[in-house]
Amino acid sequence: MDKFILTLVIIGAINWGCIGFFGLDVVGVLFGGQGSFVSRVIYALVGLAGLWALTFYAKLRSGTSNS
Repeated sequence: MDKFILTLVIIGAINWGCIGFFGLDVVGVLFGGQGSFVSRVIYALVGLAGLWALTFYAKLRSGTSNS
């Protein structure tokens, strides 16, 4: 599960980088615009993945991993 979450966080980071550097929302372009249902689901999953990734700090501190 952690690998899937990390993949979503990376997708989100790359998308934000493209928005910042080029003004291009890759997720929006690929899935029918920012308001499309599919894009909104992807944005929501990336957001939830970011929240889940916060738990990685506790795992780093304790030295455990569930990957």
